Amino acid sequence: MSRLLAIDYGKKRSGVAVSDPLQLIAGGLDTIATGELSKFIMAYLEREDVERIIIGMPTQTDGTPSENARRVSEFISYLRKRISIPVICWDERFTSVLAHKTMLDSGLKKKARQNKALVDKISATIILQSYMDSERIAKEHKVNN
Repeated sequence: MSRLLAIDYGKKRSGVAVSDPLQLIAGGLDTIATGELSKFIMAYLEREDVERIIIGMPTQTDGTPSENARRVSEFISYLRKRISIPVICWDERFTSVLAHKTMLDSGLKKKARQNKALVDKISATIILQSYMDSERIAKEHKVNN
């Protein structure tokens, strides 16, 4: 199988996560300056077999687009014009909160928890794991019905 790549797209920097080839486990890959993100993705796609890219779509708690949604949508359109693999939007509500909770639960010291690049990478990992879990549940449901 091919890997899945996930992006937590931000105004200044973006977190990137990748799955294992069996698409079971998400892991943080890197945090990239957003201006360098498309170059990073193209280089990554040249070296690795990637089936899909999942990009977190920022929404408010009521489901309406957040302030960053327009930039994310523009980046998705840009990517779709340049690559042949699917680019999928995924609801990223609460991923930053979950990333901070994960950091707390793992025992990271306060200084490490203030590392915004680490938060972005963990957020991308949460987006990817959430997507993969949802896909697995949908497949199991389809098999059982």
